[in-house]
Amino acid sequence: MREVSIETGVTKHAEGSCLIKIGGTHVICTASLEPRVPPFIKGSGLGWVTAEYGMLPRSTGSRMRREATTGKQGGRTVEIQRLIGRALRAGVDRNALGERQITVDCDVIQADGGTRCAAITGGWVALRLAVNKLLKARDIVTDPLVSPVAAVSCGIYAGQAILDLDYAEDSEAGVDGNFILRGDGALIEVQTSAEGSVFSRDQMTQLMDLAEKGVSELVAAQKAACA
Repeated sequence: MREVSIETGVTKHAEGSCLIKIGGTHVICTASLEPRVPPFIKGSGLGWVTAEYGMLPRSTGSRMRREATTGKQGGRTVEIQRLIGRALRAGVDRNALGERQITVDCDVIQADGGTRCAAITGGWVALRLAVNKLLKARDIVTDPLVSPVAAVSCGIYAGQAILDLDYAEDSEAGVDGNFILRGDGALIEVQTSAEGSVFSRDQMTQLMDLAEKGVSELVAAQKAACA
C-alpha cells in the first residue's frame, strides 16, 4: 500500500466528513443525513445509503471541464457513484437504519490512481461518523453498520502482481482490478479485466491475496480514524 492518511471532521456542516489520502490520490468524503427515502422504499421502514462522485477540474494533469457545464454526468461518473452506493449498502443493516437516507458525496481533489477505491474507503468513514451522531442522539438504538467497507486496486504490472496501483502503473498494467471487501472478509464486488494481456487462475489468486492484505490495512486505518 501507498501511504494512507484519514483526517476526520474536515467540513463544518456535514454530519460526517473526512479527507482520505492514499498516495497522491486525495478525496474529500461527506455524509449527509436526510429524513426521507427514495419513493420505491417509502413506507417500508428501510433506510437508504446512496453516493455521488465527482472530480475537480485540476484533480488531474490537465484541466477537465466541470460536468455541470455539459448539462449531464459522464458515463464513468455515473458508474462510479453507483458502485460506491452499492458497496456502502453492503455493510449496512437497512432495517436498523430506519426510514432515512444518508448521501455520501465523494469529491476527488487530486487523482493519482484508485480514486473510486479511495472514495469507497473514505466514504465509509464519513458514513460511520454520521451514524455515530444518530446513535448519540438516540435517533436509532441499534448500530446499522455491520462491518467496515474498503476497496483497493490490484493489477499485473510488468508481469508481477502488485497492490494499490498509482496512475503510472495503472495506465501500463496488463491486468487491472478493483476489489471491494467488508472488514469481515466478505467480498462485495470484484472488477478485474485484461488490459492487453490475459491472466491465469493463479494470478487471480495472487491479486485476491493482495487485495485482502490491502483491505485489512485500510480497515485498520478506518477504525483508527473513527476511534
